[in-house]
Amino acid sequence: MLRTLRRQLVLSHILPPLIIIPLLGVALVYVLESQVVLPGLAQNLQEQARLVAEIAGDQPGIWEEPTRAQALVARLDPDLTARIMLLTPGGRLLASSDRVDGARLGQRLDLPGLPGALGGQITVRVSYSQQPDAELVDVLVPVLGPDRRVVGIVRLTHQLASVSGQFLRVRSLIAGVLAAGLLLGAAVGWALALNLARPLRQVTQAIDGLANGQRLKPLSEAGPEEVGLLARAFNTLVARIKDLEQARRQLLSNLVHELGQQLGAVRSAMQALLGGADEDAALRQELLAGIDTGMDRLQRLLDDLTRLHDQVVGALELARRPVALSDWLPSTLIPWREAAQAKGLRWDVAIPADLPTLAIDPDRVAQALGNLLSNAIKYTPPGGSVVVSAGVARNSIWIAVCDTGAGIAPEEHERVFAPFHRGRTTQRFPEGMGLGLTIARDLIVAHGGQLLIDSAPGRGSCFTIRLPCQA
Repeated sequence: MLRTLRRQLVLSHILPPLIIIPLLGVALVYVLESQVVLPGLAQNLQEQARLVAEIAGDQPGIWEEPTRAQALVARLDPDLTARIMLLTPGGRLLASSDRVDGARLGQRLDLPGLPGALGGQITVRVSYSQQPDAELVDVLVPVLGPDRRVVGIVRLTHQLASVSGQFLRVRSLIAGVLAAGLLLGAAVGWALALNLARPLRQVTQAIDGLANGQRLKPLSEAGPEEVGLLARAFNTLVARIKDLEQARRQLLSNLVHELGQQLGAVRSAMQALLGGADEDAALRQELLAGIDTGMDRLQRLLDDLTRLHDQVVGALELARRPVALSDWLPSTLIPWREAAQAKGLRWDVAIPADLPTLAIDPDRVAQALGNLLSNAIKYTPPGGSVVVSAGVARNSIWIAVCDTGAGIAPEEHERVFAPFHRGRTTQRFPEGMGLGLTIARDLIVAHGGQLLIDSAPGRGSCFTIRLPCQA
């Protein structure tokens, strides 16, 4: 019955009112009857009895003449709501407003509060019984003579059966109010439980759908803060999974393109050689050089994929050692200088001779720097320039690679570091796997540094490596 969270939440919200509200109703009825209604009735009877005692005290002769006593009772009875009795100091019934007591006139009544009244005290007693007619409020007030002695007793009795209708009305009113409160509380509890269970159920179904490979879609983040945070985390997970799926598709597309392009060129060269082109020494040499270039590109492609795999599985390790940057950096740039000049680019280098010595992995940093230089040379048209500079600023070493290529739009600055991103065809990165900048940034971050970009269409690009001096 309670296997679902929704049922448990509904029960947890409704069960307390179902238990507490009836108990409160019973307690409220008891308090009203025992602490409000009955004390108020007793107080009212006590005031009436005092008034009757004062009137009887002004007529001392009535205690010896039953006829006068009965006449006084008959005169006061219409103005009172209780039964009136006049008793002698000996406890004998002298007069009564109830005709049923006519047979007991002159008899001694054994009343529980009579000794106290004879002692000059006002006594009030509430009698409870299973029979409504036997439940009553009894008040005894002594009447004192001129010598302060008790000359008689006034007794007022009020049967609770006469106010039972008021009790029933009070109880009905309280029951109605409590029932309305119970229904309202149950409705509110039901609504709150459903409001809490609905988003949890949606998240649960979405996670189950994710595990079963169903189509993913974002969830509404409405509801309590904790549930909204859970839905937000799921939406973030969905977005990342979609990004990974897009990256996977992009990887396959790029692989097919790159492998097909290079293998097509190699196959064409091989077919030309098999068709007799090897008889021409110059043509044979040109075709073999093209095959070697294609194989070199395939090797670089495999190297990039291997490095990306190492970073994804956490296999990226740094072999740090002290490196004098002023000596190491110029020698690292020599092959790239030759490539830039061979393309007809202007090559400028500004490296200070007093750069500090850092504990770095020179091969990894050279790889990151090589990826930046390769892009700068590849995407700068002949006649442009590539500038490499370095320096120290704010406890860090910076190495900048700037070019005069097409530039990168500001909205592309962060995406160029994403795996397999190759940008728009009218800008940079129309070729390749789109892994160079990703690998470069990961290598620099592994050293505790940063790879920054400053670029805009029409004014080239500048990538800056920042490494902390304490590295």
